[in-house]
Amino acid sequence: MEGFWVEAEDSLKQSMDVAVSRYSSLFRLPSARKVPLLLSLLCVGGSLLSTAILSSVLGGLENSLKDGLLLGLGVLLASLFADYVICSLVLRRDAVFDLRRTMALSIFCWGVWIFFLFIGAVAGAATSDLKWWMRLSLLGFSATLILRFIVFNAVSSTSRKRQFVASLLQPFLSVVPFLVLWTGIGPSVAVTVNMLAFLCSSIIIGLVASFSFLFLLNQIGVQAVGLQSVTLFRAFMLNWVANLNAPFEELLEKLGEEREVEVSLMKFGHQDAKAVVVVPSVHPGPFKNIGSSILPGMLKADLEKEFGCVACVPHGVFGHEYDLASQLQNKKVVDDVVACLRSLGGQDQSASPFVTFSNGLATACCQVFGKSAFISFTLAPRTIEDLPEELDRFVREEAEKRGLDFCAVVNAHNSIDGAAEMRESLASLKDVAVKCLDRAMSLRQSPFEVGAASVLPKEFSLEDGIGSGGITVDVIKSGEKKTAYVVIDGNNMVSGLRERILSSLHSEGIDEGEIFTTDTHAVNALILTGHGYHPVGEAIENEKLMSYILDAARSASAKLEGVGISCRSIKVPNVKVIGAKQVEVLCLLIDKVLQRAKRAVIPVFGASGLLLMLLLLFV
Repeated sequence: MEGFWVEAEDSLKQSMDVAVSRYSSLFRLPSARKVPLLLSLLCVGGSLLSTAILSSVLGGLENSLKDGLLLGLGVLLASLFADYVICSLVLRRDAVFDLRRTMALSIFCWGVWIFFLFIGAVAGAATSDLKWWMRLSLLGFSATLILRFIVFNAVSSTSRKRQFVASLLQPFLSVVPFLVLWTGIGPSVAVTVNMLAFLCSSIIIGLVASFSFLFLLNQIGVQAVGLQSVTLFRAFMLNWVANLNAPFEELLEKLGEEREVEVSLMKFGHQDAKAVVVVPSVHPGPFKNIGSSILPGMLKADLEKEFGCVACVPHGVFGHEYDLASQLQNKKVVDDVVACLRSLGGQDQSASPFVTFSNGLATACCQVFGKSAFISFTLAPRTIEDLPEELDRFVREEAEKRGLDFCAVVNAHNSIDGAAEMRESLASLKDVAVKCLDRAMSLRQSPFEVGAASVLPKEFSLEDGIGSGGITVDVIKSGEKKTAYVVIDGNNMVSGLRERILSSLHSEGIDEGEIFTTDTHAVNALILTGHGYHPVGEAIENEKLMSYILDAARSASAKLEGVGISCRSIKVPNVKVIGAKQVEVLCLLIDKVLQRAKRAVIPVFGASGLLLMLLLLFV
């Protein structure tokens, strides 16, 4: 069972790494300031280069450069005008194609066109026949048309009519300066009926080629998950570019499967809650604001608003197999948690000291409250990633054997430094779990006090790796010792930072403690480097982070008061999760689509190119 989990976890991790690298390469666009400069350089530079090559045919270098400059300026103005009309009128309701992205597409299209322009110029100069330059220029026009048909159909969420107009406008306006130049040069390249017929024929051939190509790509998605690849890609683009979660979540709802989700609740206080700890059996993924990625921050905000308490949501012992499909599923969990906390009664008034046990690889921390336990795990300073559900079941069974009624099992998720060594860790985690439970159970319990505080640093953003939940510190004083539970709304933490934080807390009179991250994936897929996110401490000043933690710890310590604790595990029925298999399939889909695209390029575009070249012989 252990080997199976490790292999499945490794496979899913590799699939997600592939997806990150593929998606990252799709969104590297020039800045808004560079886009017009690049377009100008390509239009004017490409035109000048082609006419310079043809200087011997165009009546000398001076004339050729003059023609090239006029041609380049004409194409540039036509492209800029077309791009403005497309983004402001034709696709004004489209969430993706703003002016920058529309111009970036024109840059790429003009780059393709220049290739044919250059080949045509070389052929024309070699044969002293401008018809080759004209024919290859028109072939570049057709290639650009096909490319735009594909891009707008795959990415734009507007109607087919608007996609069609957006595809045609820039190439047809850009070809006008060519037609004017050719007419001025002379009868050998004059505009004819056949040339105009070719331009019209390019539309039909372009449509057939683009839709054939997309049909082949769509079959990969249909075979894998029952949805067209383009539909999935468009929904992803709407989320990545415009932060719209609904289109992608609608697809995840179709792909998801219903399960029963368990949530462990710990309420500190008397009749009113002072502090609440919620450990859902839900993975806060898959990325950005999709599914349960924002659940930790959402739970914290809603519970604090409802009960006027300080809430935190450390990471449970689960992986991507428990990603929720949508915000609707999040709401089911939040509503049931709120309802349970309202009715939660019966309190334990005593707690054991906080206990830590390490075997050199794994570390467990545990504190027992009456007949309820809180236990967490880390592999710090080594890398710790998601832990298997098997560990959760094992710990709960061991707790039950020892007479405990409740056990919240937490993955501290607080160290990342390269690849995780999970193959040897599960046995060590089980070992420290048993020994830590036994040690905590053997100690005498005494009345305890709790203080809690939260801080939401304004200068830390999602891109920096800090979610909306900020930093929460719960301080528990049992006997003469104070313990700090520090929960940071982030996805893992740079190796070594945990130890530095604990050391700084100790200097402030905190005897024991542990540092947790929520594993929120609201910080994921926001940057185009590394893992696609920044672990806590990688992109922010560590000293500043620790100062916030110490301030919160001081505030929590100042609020210490004697309380009781009420614990309960609830099961939320009919919650739709994506499932590890579906997550892996979705991650690998883009790679499979790219492989299919490579195989389809030659037959689809080769056939359409051959047909276009045959038609050009009559121009």
